[in-house]
Amino acid sequence: MTHKRSAGLLLFRRTGPEAESRVEVLLGHMGGPLWAGREAGGWAIPKGEYGPEETPRDAARREFTEEIGLPPPEGTYLPLGEVRLTSGKLVTIWAVEADLDPALMVPGTFSMEWPPHSGNVQDFPELDKVAWFAPTLAQNMLIPSQLPFLERLLGLLKV
Repeated sequence: MTHKRSAGLLLFRRTGPEAESRVEVLLGHMGGPLWAGREAGGWAIPKGEYGPEETPRDAARREFTEEIGLPPPEGTYLPLGEVRLTSGKLVTIWAVEADLDPALMVPGTFSMEWPPHSGNVQDFPELDKVAWFAPTLAQNMLIPSQLPFLERLLGLLKV
């Protein structure tokens, strides 16, 4: 059985005066009715699935554009490695330092039957909002399966 693969980009920025530099990460709140009203554990690194015809890094850049609606940032891509989810899906993430205004986001959409078994198909944003978070708050907001990527980034940045 071949498991699905997913790739994404975790943006980070440094804020404050040089001596007091803080790090913030950009997360997206998952869209759709299943995540509505759920803050803690309802935010994620922008990512998505890809097939064998695409490299993980190319997929991460494409998915960033699809989910955020903006081109992926240029810069040095720091590999944060892979995590295998309990479903078997393999997730690969890169971090890149960049600043982005969350107000510029134009989210991609997905369709699903809602309410369940109603026959009514609706479109929902993949991410309904994006925001910058300090690492301590990001740890509470991020879906648990993606926490290793945040921890790896903080280790690389020695935060």
